[in-house]
Amino acid sequence: MAHFTTDGLADQSLRRIAEAIGSSHRMLLYHFGSKDGLLLAVVREVEARTQQRLATLADDTLAETDVLIRRMWSYLSDPTLGDLERLFFALYGRALQGDDAIRSLLDDDVAHWLDANVALTAPLGIPTDVARTHARLGLAVVRGLLLDLLATGDQAGVESALEAFAAHYRGRWWEIQAGTGNSDRAS
Repeated sequence: MAHFTTDGLADQSLRRIAEAIGSSHRMLLYHFGSKDGLLLAVVREVEARTQQRLATLADDTLAETDVLIRRMWSYLSDPTLGDLERLFFALYGRALQGDDAIRSLLDDDVAHWLDANVALTAPLGIPTDVARTHARLGLAVVRGLLLDLLATGDQAGVESALEAFAAHYRGRWWEIQAGTGNSDRAS
């Protein structure tokens, strides 16, 4: 992880990676099976660390969904994570194209994030079906904005879009929606 964070991910051979981390390419092959296996393990570790970090952020929000969204975004949009996020999107794209070496990245990825986000909002008393729908929307928005940020570098534009999204989740938004009979859209 430290190697990829400091040295980036640009077309590094397995031998070069092994040398940089003080190992051998044979050891990396033994543990990960291939360079793709290593990269997949890196992405999964980043995802696990991100979910742990987001759970920690949720503990400090005082049950304010919009504050949680902004704190999550602040963490996710940190430029130091850029190379790792690029790796995620590159591998995800390969998986979507049917690359068997990476395809397992798609297994339960969305469901795993939905479950994690529903768990974050459980203490608020949001009905599970409503929380799950909005967790999916949030995942789509955040991934889309991360792609936008990585592609354009337009921090101000992306931050403005994130703020517009977060603003819909002020207060006890799920109760307001229940009163209007519209539990599938943030208002």
